[in-house]
Amino acid sequence: MATIAHGTPETVATEVNYLNVEHGWKSWLFTTDHKRIAVLYIISITLMFFVGGAMAVGFRVNLLEPQGIFSAETYNRLFSMHGIIMVFFFLVPSIPATLANFLIPIMIGAKDLAFPRVNLLSWYLYVAGAVLTMYAVFRGGVDTGWTFYVPYSSTYSNSYVLAAAFGVFTAGFSSILTGLNFIVTVHKMRAPGMTWSRLPLFVWSNYATGLIQVLGTPVLAITLLLLAFERIAHVGIFDPAIGGDPILFQHLFWFYSHPAVYIMILPGMGVISEIVSCFSHKRIFGYNFVAFSSMAIAVLSFVVWGHHLFITGQSVYTALAFSILSFLVAVPSAIKVFNWTATMHKGSVSFDTPMLYALGFIGLFTIGGLTGLYLATLAVDVATHGTYFVVAHFHYVMVGGMVMAYMGGLHYWWPKITGRMYSEAWSKFAALIIFVGFNLTFFPQFILGYMGMPRRYHAYPPEFQMLNVLSTAGASILGVGYIIPFVYMLWSLKYGPKAGKNPWGASGLEWKIPSPPTTYNFDDTPIITEEAYNYGPVEEVIG
Repeated sequence: MATIAHGTPETVATEVNYLNVEHGWKSWLFTTDHKRIAVLYIISITLMFFVGGAMAVGFRVNLLEPQGIFSAETYNRLFSMHGIIMVFFFLVPSIPATLANFLIPIMIGAKDLAFPRVNLLSWYLYVAGAVLTMYAVFRGGVDTGWTFYVPYSSTYSNSYVLAAAFGVFTAGFSSILTGLNFIVTVHKMRAPGMTWSRLPLFVWSNYATGLIQVLGTPVLAITLLLLAFERIAHVGIFDPAIGGDPILFQHLFWFYSHPAVYIMILPGMGVISEIVSCFSHKRIFGYNFVAFSSMAIAVLSFVVWGHHLFITGQSVYTALAFSILSFLVAVPSAIKVFNWTATMHKGSVSFDTPMLYALGFIGLFTIGGLTGLYLATLAVDVATHGTYFVVAHFHYVMVGGMVMAYMGGLHYWWPKITGRMYSEAWSKFAALIIFVGFNLTFFPQFILGYMGMPRRYHAYPPEFQMLNVLSTAGASILGVGYIIPFVYMLWSLKYGPKAGKNPWGASGLEWKIPSPPTTYNFDDTPIITEEAYNYGPVEEVIG
């Protein structure tokens, strides 16, 4: 895929990899190396993932009994903080801040991101936002739901709304800076010969994500500022009792938060493109369609927010327009699924752990996408909007989709990040446990929603207990599935066999350099001379 041009003084690299150079914690906290910052993000995001997961365990235990175990107030705070932490501090930054941060410069032949200090600042902003949000948790939490719906959040809630809102507000700036860094890096720092038509699809997906981050996140920031202003100064912005409009909040919030779904899922789609191509040993089918479908998703994601407001009283004609647009945004997602399937067709498919996660993603995301079409249908959404059907749909897209992609990407690039291999037997077992546990957790919720069980309630009629017990049992299995990789990946850091440059026989610049990479990635500037995913008939594994 590349040849090396010698004698370029701007990329003088050492033979010492980024994990070993400059010992001590200060060298990590003040680093501008994109790879180290990615590792800092991995540590921070993993911590927030387990905090949010612990809260999920709490409210799933509550739902074992029809009348609940905790009080309604405690239950409200558990599911609200679970949603806030998981959405804003795990799902949104998970792949862009970690894997993309690590890989984008390497994939395009650069020595770092365009703004290394801004990259470090983005991590500090993320940590500051997480600290503010955890302050809210330890002071008693928030009971508004992750959506901060008004007027309850702006006027009537006695929980720590301001601390959590300012935490999300601060983390939003981290997201904006990350997206800006990706956009500028892809435009200005590609190696010679790295044309747009040769970019890895992972880069395409994160470039599209960066556009959404930069254009959409400021709207959320403004919305939360207005919420805080109304709560502090009692000015009528959203609260109808003092002259505000609560529907305005929903328009502003969902104008960001529906595109935010694609901030979460688009990078995951990029991961799946890399994995499917590698483990099918084929160039991705319909490269141009897959690349431009990412851009189509980024554009269309900004015009579908109104399907969250079908039951708020908007006009039938407006609802019809948003319904049609919501069906339209499913098309580029379907293009990706069909092209991944076509890539595997007649390919030399090997079922290593990353590929298991990729296959899980395709199946679960397809179910999530298809049920999204039901919710985009006006008549169906009116009946199911406030039920567990929406909860199941959301989790099939986000957990069944994005988290599976994140786990697949982490397993795929773990040898490159650390230079070590993990246990293949344990990793395949964990992938199976996660897949089974996920379906047992969330598929019963489709049935509960169809039967009419409302979401956000701490108690329910006794006839729903069996399905809730199944869901809680599945959550227990799912939790074990997530703990197992945490253990064997930590084990691999010291005891795992050395990985070599290219343990998967993959195509791409990141597999041409040592594992882990040197501090400046490349000793000399690479010159790209071949198309992306240039697999021969049989790709040999390079040690």
